[in-house]
Amino acid sequence: MAPSRNGLKDESATTAALRYAAPPRRGTTGVSTAFGTFGELLQGVLPGPGGDFLVTLPIARWTVATFRTDPTSRAVRVFPEHKHKAARLISMIMEDLPVPLGGFLTLDSALPEGKGLASSSADLVATARAAGNALGLAMPPRRIESYLGRIEPTDGVLYDSVVAYHHRRVRLHRTLGSLRPMTVVGIDEGGTVDTVEFNRIPKPFSAAEHREYARLLDSLAAAVESGDLGRVGAVATRSAVMNQALRPKRTLERMIAICEETGGLGVVAAHSGTSLGVLIDNADTDRSHKIVRAVQACSALAGNVTTYRTLSFGPDR
Repeated sequence: MAPSRNGLKDESATTAALRYAAPPRRGTTGVSTAFGTFGELLQGVLPGPGGDFLVTLPIARWTVATFRTDPTSRAVRVFPEHKHKAARLISMIMEDLPVPLGGFLTLDSALPEGKGLASSSADLVATARAAGNALGLAMPPRRIESYLGRIEPTDGVLYDSVVAYHHRRVRLHRTLGSLRPMTVVGIDEGGTVDTVEFNRIPKPFSAAEHREYARLLDSLAAAVESGDLGRVGAVATRSAVMNQALRPKRTLERMIAICEETGGLGVVAAHSGTSLGVLIDNADTDRSHKIVRAVQACSALAGNVTTYRTLSFGPDR
């Protein structure tokens, strides 16, 4: 069996019983992380049933989860207290144990909530991993997905890669690979979006648009494989434009203009959030100048700007 992210061996997701020893007399602590994603490079609906999908854009912002068991109690406490989804997840994990056990979960996140940066997904994935570390349980992606599918639609932040993910079904669709680092010059249009409520909205896309999403996914997969960031940016921009029929961004046209004026790669959107960003290649010799120009233009447009660095994975990036 292959090593998992938490250093334990992965077990089949169909394993009925959790491999868990008798509870320790003293509390044990597990710590783990999960990264966020700046919106989605692509999000829409593929042909066929259950075709809702998204493609992740991992960024260098994380949630850190710390879980300490308490063998003397069955109560599970969470801080911050408003992290109700994480509280539900940790309770589900503890309920699966053969011996009752309590504990205390702390979440420390650099991801703003309700903006489309996968803050909730990162909270949940980091929580599952930290609990696994504390309890001595393997937490491979399929086991985590089996829990998350009972809580909410989920981004594909379980995987160290750019992935196409069925967020409503909580299943991996396709691993695309890794991209060399980019800078995202991002703005926030304000407000928040509830992921669960958003995913209850019927998708207004036609069969022709479903086919276009399939073509865009194939194009994006080829672009990731070849490292063609210009093509990646073009797909991201087209996806942002198509999403206007579902959740329009009032500043999208101007952001596209800023991208063109500054020589960016494209515009990436948080399809179910409030964020938009201009993508800039970190290997571009004019990178610093482009970022400054984009920051200035975005600040004039929205009054707020945050820059992010995308994550790359693997020795070849």
